[in-house]
Amino acid sequence: MSAQNALRNAIVESGLIKSHLSDQLRAEILAGTLKPEERIVEGKWAAKFGVAQASIREAINILAQEGFVTKAPGRSARVIHLSETDVRHIYEMRAALESLAARLAAQSSQDLNMLQATMNAMRDAASKGDREALIDCDLQYHLTLCDLSCNPYLIEHARRILIPLFAFVRMRISASGQSASVWTKDLEAHQKVIDLIREGEGEVAEQYVKRAMERFAKTAYAYWEKREQHAG
Repeated sequence: MSAQNALRNAIVESGLIKSHLSDQLRAEILAGTLKPEERIVEGKWAAKFGVAQASIREAINILAQEGFVTKAPGRSARVIHLSETDVRHIYEMRAALESLAARLAAQSSQDLNMLQATMNAMRDAASKGDREALIDCDLQYHLTLCDLSCNPYLIEHARRILIPLFAFVRMRISASGQSASVWTKDLEAHQKVIDLIREGEGEVAEQYVKRAMERFAKTAYAYWEKREQHAG
C-alpha cells in the first residue's frame, strides 16, 4: 500500500471513529445518562469507550455542531440546557426571523420544491409515527424556509438558534417518551406557510408566521413533556 493510500485510509478510519463516538454520546444524552447542563468529562468517556481522549474531544465537536452540547473557551463541554425563559426568547427571535424569511421568499418568487419536499417528508414521518425523523424534518423545514430569504445574515442567525433548539427538543421529547402525534396537529400550519408564499402573499405569510410563533412560545416548553399537545 502506498503512503498516500495509507494516509487516505487513516483519514477515513478517523472520520468513522469520530462519527461512531458522536453517535454513542448522542445516545447517552437522549437516554438521559448525560443530563442537560451536565459536564462531559473527556477522560471518563474515553476510558468507558476505550479510545483516546482526543477522539472524544472530536466527537464532542460534532455534537456541538449539531447543537447537543455547548462549549465555552477554556471550559469543558456541557450538555445543552435551555430554560423556559430561554425558549420564550428564542421563539421571539424565530418570530422575527422566520416571518421575514416568509415575506422575502414570497416577494422574490423562490422555488419552493425543497420546502415542499421537507413538508412531504414531515407528513410521511408522522404517518409512520417516526418521532426522530419528524423532528429532523421539522428542523429542515425551518432551515429551508430561512434559506429562501436569500439573506445570509438572517440564515446565519436562524441556524444559531434553530439547531440547538431542536437538539434540546429531541432530548426533551426522548426523555418524556412523547409520540410523534405531538407534531401532527400543526402540519397544516406548516403547509399554510408554503401556500401563502406560493401565492405571493408575502405580508400575509409574515403575519401568519408571527402569530404562529407567538402562540407556540406561550406553551412550547411545557408541551414538549406532554403526550397529546402540539410542538411548533
